[in-house]
Amino acid sequence: MPSDPDWLESLTETTVLPNYSRLPVAWGSICMLMCVPLTISIANALDVRSVSALIQSNDLMETIQAMNFNALDLNLIRVFDALMRERSVTRAGDRIGLSQPAVSAALNRLRHVFNDNLFVRHGSEMQPTPLASELGERARLALAEIEGMVRTVRGLELGELDRTFTLMGADFFSTLLMPFLSHKVYMQAPAVKMRLLDSARGEVARLLQDNAVDMALERPLDTPGWISKELLFRSPFVIIASADNSALADLPEGAVMPLSIFSSLPHVIRSIDGTFGGLVDDALATHGLKRQVTLALPHFHAVASAIAQSAHIAAVPLQFADAVKTNLRLRCFLPPIDVPVPDVNLYWHSRYDEDLAHRWMRDQILQAVAALNFPINEMGNATSVELS
Repeated sequence: MPSDPDWLESLTETTVLPNYSRLPVAWGSICMLMCVPLTISIANALDVRSVSALIQSNDLMETIQAMNFNALDLNLIRVFDALMRERSVTRAGDRIGLSQPAVSAALNRLRHVFNDNLFVRHGSEMQPTPLASELGERARLALAEIEGMVRTVRGLELGELDRTFTLMGADFFSTLLMPFLSHKVYMQAPAVKMRLLDSARGEVARLLQDNAVDMALERPLDTPGWISKELLFRSPFVIIASADNSALADLPEGAVMPLSIFSSLPHVIRSIDGTFGGLVDDALATHGLKRQVTLALPHFHAVASAIAQSAHIAAVPLQFADAVKTNLRLRCFLPPIDVPVPDVNLYWHSRYDEDLAHRWMRDQILQAVAALNFPINEMGNATSVELS
């Protein structure tokens, strides 16, 4: 607690620091992190000594008694939150529109206020200290409460919306969704920034919890109850092969690939963790069958490129095959066995269920998927789909 008499004398008769523990969580976070006194009118004047006693009695203030209460402002909390999300001074600056020197200067001020390093460089990232990790959720809640308060009054003004949305998904979406979606978003909210991170980045639940990503576009996942989701589309598999693959020269495109050929040819698989099995292998196993997987690659584009230059074949999502087959001179066939058609869902943290900007972005994604004619109806097995 500041003990400067001048500071105490500056408290007027109408200034009361409330018991933050009785406020809603987010507003309590605002008060604790920003240390901004709430000023209210009271009928009976309080002398400086009674105000000081009130402050000292606030349990939640005990952990920050040594802080310089006048050193924190909303901009510092924005910088802190950006650093928690980005783990990089440069990326944090890009996120909130500040230069790298400005972010560094703000971080130094935060370190002085909290008497803690807050972030320590580890390799190419700035890792939060235990104290920063503890304060991270409070900062996020504080900023979200302020933003929500303003938007509740003003509504969502897309022309003024300045926010970065981080999505996570396979490179499938880089090709099929992001070009259309980014243009759609830009025409409505030109200040909004978007980025897509590779799905190999890490566990979806942890990344959503840590605000490292806003939304994830993934196949069915076992997720905790605080993660919300919505079905985007269903993604049946087809088999792709090079147009020059002699083993398939006599097979019409779009036909069911004979099991004998399917089993004898080498396969390429898209695998983010390097494993050599997936949904197709699970389906084969139910028939007591195996395939010959000789190459695992982390991206669908790499898989398609490998197929175009070899005698290998691969099972890939129908939408992706349609998008790349012409340029890569690929032919598409139906699998000889029933392969379950996986859902592709949009996942996000439930704390953003009612966030106006977040909800708007979710709607844009759903509308883009619909405009691109991705199937969302019950399709049954992959052998029932039509190849264009």
